[in-house]
Amino acid sequence: MERKSHIDTFGAVALVLFALNLGFNQVVIKVSTGGFNPVFLAGLRSLGAVALLLIWMRLRGVSLSLPRSALMGGLAAGAFFTLEFVCLFLALDLTTVSRASILLYSMPVWLGIAAHLWLPGERLSGARLLGMGLAMGGVALALSDGGAEGANWLGDLLALLAALCWAGIALCVRITPLSKVPPAQQLMMQLIISAPVLLLLAPLFGPLLREVEPVHLAGLAYQIVAVASFGFLAWFWLLTVYPAASVASFSFLSPVFAVLLGWLILSEEIGLTVWLALLLVAAGIYLINRKPRAH
Repeated sequence: MERKSHIDTFGAVALVLFALNLGFNQVVIKVSTGGFNPVFLAGLRSLGAVALLLIWMRLRGVSLSLPRSALMGGLAAGAFFTLEFVCLFLALDLTTVSRASILLYSMPVWLGIAAHLWLPGERLSGARLLGMGLAMGGVALALSDGGAEGANWLGDLLALLAALCWAGIALCVRITPLSKVPPAQQLMMQLIISAPVLLLLAPLFGPLLREVEPVHLAGLAYQIVAVASFGFLAWFWLLTVYPAASVASFSFLSPVFAVLLGWLILSEEIGLTVWLALLLVAAGIYLINRKPRAH
């Protein structure tokens, strides 16, 4: 498709479906950890995604070799990617989908602060500052509700650390030569680093297998195909067609879908505090990513 100057109907539908996919993935991870050690599950997901992405790159003629100049950035991004999913999968094993998702999607706040400090021309406008304030208020509200049913302070902190690692990946792509590397190579670098490290670390977190049932295997397959490989590739493709700020503005839907699906599918008890925290974080994400109006 040719480059578009705005989000059209196809783009809007695709971005809503992508946000729904990410929200549903939080539920899938939560369910899948019933059959697998969380870190082992994350490692299997990366390993499966490496295989699929390798086939896709071969078919598309995308080179596997990473330029030497991008190597350090790629290693740093891979390290952040590995730690992010150690934290996220453990968090979803410990706390509720709703709480973990609200804290995970505080990522734009931490990226905005880092960009303001280290990236020239990335100053925080009034709207972005307001958005960051709202989102941070939502995070604080979610953390303050530690006595809620299903809450776990360690799981909450791990979800927050996962958000910081996610911001670290985005920063690596922005400030290192990794930004000049095709998205498929960026993703492959992160997957090939995370897969062996996660699988080696997994025994430290208990037995690799729990009570594996077909639903857990289906959950693993979904994560490999619909999220870790083709899901991320679809996101990168959308960024090549539509303005980045417009694409990013749809990210506020992911935590909304995750909370709703956790409630509908897992029957999670969601109190007023969680709904308010979700509203603040979603509004904050939208304001942070909204394209400024031309004067």
